Amino acid sequence: MNHGIFSLSRRRASVLLVASTLVSASAPAVFAADAAPPLRLLTHSAFALPKPLLAQFEKDAGVKLRITKAGDAGEMLNKLILTRKAPIADVVFGIDNTLAAKALAADVLDAYTGPAAQRTSAVGLPAPLVPVDYGYVTLNYDKAWFAKKSVALPKTLDELAQPGTAKLLVVQNPATSSTGYAFLLATIGAMGEEKAFDWWARMRKGGVKVAKGWSESYYTDFSHSPGGTYPLTVSYASSPAAEVFYSKTQLTEPPTGSLSVPGAVFRQVEGVALVKGGKARAAAEKFIEFMRSPEVQKQMQTEMWMYPVETGVARAEVMQFAPEPPKFDAPSDKDMADKGAAWVARWTKVVLK
Repeated sequence: MNHGIFSLSRRRASVLLVASTLVSASAPAVFAADAAPPLRLLTHSAFALPKPLLAQFEKDAGVKLRITKAGDAGEMLNKLILTRKAPIADVVFGIDNTLAAKALAADVLDAYTGPAAQRTSAVGLPAPLVPVDYGYVTLNYDKAWFAKKSVALPKTLDELAQPGTAKLLVVQNPATSSTGYAFLLATIGAMGEEKAFDWWARMRKGGVKVAKGWSESYYTDFSHSPGGTYPLTVSYASSPAAEVFYSKTQLTEPPTGSLSVPGAVFRQVEGVALVKGGKARAAAEKFIEFMRSPEVQKQMQTEMWMYPVETGVARAEVMQFAPEPPKFDAPSDKDMADKGAAWVARWTKVVLK
């Protein structure tokens, strides 16, 4: 997911054709003939860590880090699969639970059994992926709008689909937004395919607004933003915390809130892994350990707005405004891999055509 100024990671089955970019964690990588080759990291466009922290990794690992950002995580994985005969990376970060089965079936990842892979983590991913962080796609609401209008917040998907409420919501197109895709998966996981698409048909009839992506829905359509008219949007459980963090004025509470409506919450877990056929193996293994280090697990909370998987790592103070939803829903990993494309096509027919 690309999340605008929030850099909220999660992003995933998008088919956006985002140009791949190449950046260095510090100075441009220039090597003498006998110098170690760079460590090539393939990741999604929302990857973000402080430059000093990345520079410290380079110093400790004795390697230059070359980062290729390949758009959304879905596009990133496709690049990895298409180049498996001549890998363009040594290590990959950002494959999540919506894409794990596809990555494993394509056999593009190598096993890693180091300390990070052996330690207990708050959430898991199938090996050889090593979990790094997790977050939740969920409904967000504009507190001021609902207070001014004295309108009750929806508590169930059925309430959300009522004509007077459906027209208050802006969602993202799952064909072009990983956020929208995750929300679609939550509804299918909660209700089953047939009931979920019946619900989506009711949402269309009720007037739900569809945006291309998260930035458009949050910064243009959401009523919390200037000119926006929709007081409900699909975003992240950590979005209210980010509102406080980035506010130009000191806030004691966020102007937005997240709703844990049953059936409208998807938990995304993303991880790091060795690339099969990659080089710089020793440095790649050090990078996996680096991503599970306490400092990275701390910093990513206010860089990528995800929760840490490493047990014992304290939450950033601002994350008090990002409580975790008590429940989330998702189809099985196999169904996401086998049926995801068909579900998106069906959603398009039901909601847009």
